[in-house]
Amino acid sequence: MKNVNFEKIYCKYYKSIYRYLVAITKEVNIAEEITQETFFKALKNIDKYNPNKKMLTWLCEIAKNTYFSEYKKNKKFQKLSESEMEFEIDNEQNIVEKIIDNEDNSEILKILHKLEEPYKEVFSLRVYGELSFKQIGEIFDKSENWARVTYYRSKLKIKESLK
Repeated sequence: MKNVNFEKIYCKYYKSIYRYLVAITKEVNIAEEITQETFFKALKNIDKYNPNKKMLTWLCEIAKNTYFSEYKKNKKFQKLSESEMEFEIDNEQNIVEKIIDNEDNSEILKILHKLEEPYKEVFSLRVYGELSFKQIGEIFDKSENWARVTYYRSKLKIKESLK
């Protein structure tokens, strides 16, 4: 890509990438580190960006791959404290009430950890990352409706596991 103003890209997408990484990592310091690394890699590889693809989707792919690479080689990424995994969510049905109750947090987190993809990631992005269904759909290259249905199904799976 010629004549790219990377500062504009950084300013426009920094918050979204950071929230996406907080949703994945459950740890703000790690999310900050990986966010910076993500934009560094994006800057180095901007000539490989396909303009037919949404910039946010491309950056999220870089962020996710960077996180998983770091996770595999760095032990500090593998031991996150539970207190840093608190949910910040909007008010939705029974599952949300249970999540807010700290006594149920560890049980919910165990269930969430065992959920298969994409349910785990969609639920985390919605609950931890506070992303809209539209943003989640864009990250997965799917529709907003797909994100909504996948999130709903993930909540059902969590509810079922809680019984």
